Amino acid sequence: MQNRMKNHPLAEEEIDSLLETELIGHLATVQGNQPYVVPVHFFYQDQKIYIHGLHKGQKLKNISENQNVCFEVSRFEKLIMPTDNSPCDVNTQYRSVIIKGTAKIVEEDKAKTGVLNQIVEKYTPILSGIEFGDSIKETAVIEITIKEMTGKYYP
Repeated sequence: MQNRMKNHPLAEEEIDSLLETELIGHLATVQGNQPYVVPVHFFYQDQKIYIHGLHKGQKLKNISENQNVCFEVSRFEKLIMPTDNSPCDVNTQYRSVIIKGTAKIVEEDKAKTGVLNQIVEKYTPILSGIEFGDSIKETAVIEITIKEMTGKYYP
């Protein structure tokens, strides 16, 4: 286990708060034997991560071939400058969450609509309640089932 993970773990409620408030996460999938990371909008509910995007693309192809994923969210708070102004001793105050899990594509329109409504409410609440219409067919929803979740911070 990393030293900072031992000394500065986030409590479960702090992890939940970070996942509920941050706007950008990073999804890592596996492309053959190479990792593939992409920034995504997401929604966290009931110990699952939901992501939306186009109905085709590299991340969906990767998930169809290998469901193992990693998801990361972090919040930069500020730089911590050393008293002696040594560049090597500059540090960062931050919070981060790492999730390991499995991903699947949500196929059923009613489930997709429910997730998409939550994502709209999180990012653009002014557009809440507007029907998606046929555009839902062009939209993919990914559901990540969390197997392991850790959070850490540096004060």
